[in-house]
Amino acid sequence: MKFQEQSSTDLQGLATRLQGQRTAMLTLRESDGLMSARPLTPLEMDVDGHFWFMVSRSSLAAEFVSGDQDVNLAFSDEGKSLFVSIAGSARLSDDMTRKVALWSAMARPWFSGAEDPDLVLLRVQPRRIELWDGPNSSVMRALALATSVAAGRPIGLGERETLNPPAHPQSKPVMPLSPAL
Repeated sequence: MKFQEQSSTDLQGLATRLQGQRTAMLTLRESDGLMSARPLTPLEMDVDGHFWFMVSRSSLAAEFVSGDQDVNLAFSDEGKSLFVSIAGSARLSDDMTRKVALWSAMARPWFSGAEDPDLVLLRVQPRRIELWDGPNSSVMRALALATSVAAGRPIGLGERETLNPPAHPQSKPVMPLSPAL
């Protein structure tokens, strides 16, 4: 995932923690009202902390995200004891300039190129970010757990943090889907 310089120190800290993350679970509400999750590869975290993905216009993610829709992104790195939940809104975009900028050969199994008519971008705009960050070392986690059990209360198991991204984005507005689609 590419990371642009973030518009706030909170978002910059999130970007630093998410370095190396290759998969996010996107959860959204299906037409039957049930929640459904699917793995996606995040391509970019832009200056405002928005996450960008390539999806198939005919995929479920594209089918159920029309206009703005409430979604959740989840990142997990058990090795670093880092867990991130991002509640926000998703929107599809046909912004060709961004498609070209985000295009890579890694997308070729799904799309013929940035101009592929089935390719549409999904942008997730965070509204609330929750992080659980614990000790990186498995030895330290085991020691913290043993200490917590002995004390009968959590000691050194990690911290929970909530971030509220800036309400005023610095980037240009998203180009929505064209009306013909």
